Amino acid sequence: MSTSQSPIRRHRTVRVPVGGIALGGDEPIRVQSMTNTDTADIDASVAQVAELARAGSEMVRLTVNNEAAARAVPHIRDRLAAMGIEVPLIGDFHFNGHRLLSDHPACAEALAKYRINPGNVGRGERRDSQFATMVEIACRFDRPVRIGVNWGSLDQDLAARMMDANAQAAQPKEAEQVMRDAMVESAVGSALRAEELGLPRDHIVLSCKMSGVQDLIAVYRALAQRSDHALHLGLTEAGMGSKGIVASTAALAVLLQEGIGDTIRISLTPAPGESRAREVVVGQEILQTMGMRSFAPMVTACPGCGRTTSTVFQELAEEIQNYLREQMPVWRETHPGVETMQVAVMGCVVNGPGESKQANIGISLPGTGEQPSAPVYVDGEKVTTLKGAGIAQRFKEMVDAYVVEHYRP
Repeated sequence: MSTSQSPIRRHRTVRVPVGGIALGGDEPIRVQSMTNTDTADIDASVAQVAELARAGSEMVRLTVNNEAAARAVPHIRDRLAAMGIEVPLIGDFHFNGHRLLSDHPACAEALAKYRINPGNVGRGERRDSQFATMVEIACRFDRPVRIGVNWGSLDQDLAARMMDANAQAAQPKEAEQVMRDAMVESAVGSALRAEELGLPRDHIVLSCKMSGVQDLIAVYRALAQRSDHALHLGLTEAGMGSKGIVASTAALAVLLQEGIGDTIRISLTPAPGESRAREVVVGQEILQTMGMRSFAPMVTACPGCGRTTSTVFQELAEEIQNYLREQMPVWRETHPGVETMQVAVMGCVVNGPGESKQANIGISLPGTGEQPSAPVYVDGEKVTTLKGAGIAQRFKEMVDAYVVEHYRP
């Protein structure tokens, strides 16, 4: 059956322990996400972290922006642990992180990693001392730090100095290039300072997030050339719906194909009432469709055409895809390897039988005007033909039986 193996050679980076997992080095590319609850609302935050973890997020970031949020973090961690959810929690700090970590050591200890933005940790002398405070606390609690530079909050003092120097150069660069250079310089320079303060090299992750696809690609290529620190990828402010998914995929796929990136986040703006876990699924699907990791069985389905005016195959494809993802929290524990399974739900005789034969298990539904029968193929061989009502339920039962037989502990 069709399988995909990654031919990509990863950019060599330092392995960084984060809670009970690690990223960088030879570790798998990790998928992470971030809550959008008020962290001080312990019930809501626990519920959302649990949802994200069950969807497959391997790290979850929390906003820690005030005293109430800092006090809530240890309770969130403990409540999750009581539920059997040990996902590492990352604290996202801006402006006042030095004070919150100093005043709330229980928060500092409960978090598995800190995120520091060098663009808003302070200005002038305060910047140096407040950055040092956060790094020293990370050293005290043996916690890794992501030094996360953002286009929208770039260190303006650094940017101004680099712009001035560029203006004096014999061959000045375009302003856009200077800003890209400033992003990389902020990340690399901050990492060097953190190491001088005692933070081990294997406790540093870097990111340079941009909102433009070409900007992001250019900055990470430059960052990878200058550093062997573990790299976190993400297109910041990606947007809503298909725009956010397409933009993130376009940027990250190029970098991942070049071996750049150790952990990713898809920063989607959710529609009102939409599950935050969608960004986790999108991140997983990027890695899985590129052959880099497997998270859940993938469904191959045709787009439909004039031969398939019936919606039966569309409904079955959606039902099967949802069913497979719903089963994964259990199957992941009871049927190791099931995440690599390929399932095909096809709509007519043109490509249906061929695609179904290439899957581990596949069904080829009749198109408009074709005989009302649906052959099912298992590991390339036709095993039965389903007819009449209840095809969806019977096919799901065959999928269940295949999982039990082929993916044993």
